[in-house]
Amino acid sequence: MVSLLKYTKKYRKEVILGPIFKFLEAVFELLLPIYMARLIDNGIAKNDPNYVIKTAATMIIMSVIGLICVMICQYYASIASQGFGTELRNQLMKKINTLSHKELNDFGTATLITRMTSDINQLQLALAMLIRLVIRAPFLSIGSVVMAFYINPKMALVFVFSLPVFCLILFFMMKKTVPLYKKVQEKLDHLNQVIQENLSGVRVIRAFAQKDKERHKMADTSDDLAKAYTRVANISALLNPATTFIMNVSIVALLYFGGINVNTGAMGQGEVLALINYLIQMLLALIVVSNLVVIFTRASASAGRVNEVFHTNVSIHDQGQLALAPSSLNRLNFQDVSFRYSDKSGLALENISFSLEKGEMLGIIGPTGSGKSTLTQLIPRFYDVSTGSVNVLGHNVKNYGLDDLRNKIGVVPQTSVLFTGTIRDNLQWGKPDATDEDCWQALRTSQSYEFVKDLTEQLDTPVMESGKNFSGGQRQRLTIARALIKKPAFLILDDSLSALDYQTDLELRQALQRDLTDTSLIIVSQRVSSVQQAAKILVLEDGKQVGLGTHDHLMAHSDVYQEIVASQQEKEEA
Repeated sequence: MVSLLKYTKKYRKEVILGPIFKFLEAVFELLLPIYMARLIDNGIAKNDPNYVIKTAATMIIMSVIGLICVMICQYYASIASQGFGTELRNQLMKKINTLSHKELNDFGTATLITRMTSDINQLQLALAMLIRLVIRAPFLSIGSVVMAFYINPKMALVFVFSLPVFCLILFFMMKKTVPLYKKVQEKLDHLNQVIQENLSGVRVIRAFAQKDKERHKMADTSDDLAKAYTRVANISALLNPATTFIMNVSIVALLYFGGINVNTGAMGQGEVLALINYLIQMLLALIVVSNLVVIFTRASASAGRVNEVFHTNVSIHDQGQLALAPSSLNRLNFQDVSFRYSDKSGLALENISFSLEKGEMLGIIGPTGSGKSTLTQLIPRFYDVSTGSVNVLGHNVKNYGLDDLRNKIGVVPQTSVLFTGTIRDNLQWGKPDATDEDCWQALRTSQSYEFVKDLTEQLDTPVMESGKNFSGGQRQRLTIARALIKKPAFLILDDSLSALDYQTDLELRQALQRDLTDTSLIIVSQRVSSVQQAAKILVLEDGKQVGLGTHDHLMAHSDVYQEIVASQQEKEEA
């Protein structure tokens, strides 16, 4: 956790002054029992009203000053902890955005959400407790023992005997609970994963009538987490009754031996009462210490999980210095490219070679799982090739800055993703300074103009989460409009026409070739009709290149392409 404290740099004043004010409050709290003892022994016992009033006034002033110190400390702790959490969350999100798809796949969405929320909240709490209690609790614990020896060294032996017993119980608690808290966080990750799957796949669940199955799965996951929490809570719950028992036994011992000393005149009644207060202070402070240990243990586990993200080596480094020249030829070249997702997995692509000139259209077709989408993700460097090279404008894509490279590439993925806001907001993702005319032109090209124009609010129509207030075909066309509005050098449609009927598909492709004459177009599709007019068609099977050429050339020389065409013709005839 220490390594994360650098994110409190903006709140040094609060982090430093907060504990100082809390320490002052602890000093006043430690002195109050002594003043109370004097008030009883020197004021009430001797019937001296002036002394009583003077001492009581001093105690009230000390209490008021202590209250002010506490309020200042709490204020500083709140500012520092919330600011720390905000800064940490921003930096973690910044780090996540630098991760390639490989690292994102390794972590998974559910655990990253947990680390961004639950783990950082735990770290915020730990920092707040660090400011509020880390100095106060140990100071009161040690100070109470010191004050007990100051009042009566023999009676202070009760403190000496009760302290190790409490520490033994605390050690037992920590030994049992620390590993369990780590398991709780893992089970929380799993719960988030199940919730995410259920929410994102709710339509599939209903379509397959699997509501009961998923409900039971959710219940089992929740019960599993509840059992883990309950087990930790049951062990932790033993601390308070055990502490209360030790405290009561110690108080009885103080009253017994203190009564004897009062009868013999060795002690005053106020001193016995002060010792009892110090004993309560010590044990309560130790309870706080034990709770702090629990909080910092959980925070340590959370810090490890957050640091795991920060310390993850990014496989794709943005070190390129070249800039894509707008006037250059939009030449794309794959040279003997092979790719695997991890060292342990097999090749997803093997020895792929082709080139694409400015304004040309490349169609990519092949059976499911042949590596079509994987190939397109190598162009904007979502992944890096294992061997070979991907070249744009004669240079390896690794030599370009990631932002500059990706700003020249429009990508429409298989899954249509729209963001909450308006249609205009989503289109301006592609071009932040897009005018209304730019937006309408992009909508015309993507065949979205008619249905958007018929909407009451048109460009200002709200977009719900993931664009669920639009049909599948409408979402696809809006995502295409978002990609082409910036007139990219390369436009990649990764099976992005699947929800469109054949007529809309044809009109869209014709509009793209008419309106984006300088753009090199890459279409991944299962439909032969979507790619047969392409200047080149790349045929993939099991990650291997089994055909490259025009439709006519492939019909004459590629068995795989012929089979795909034949199967689709049979389907249409049927």
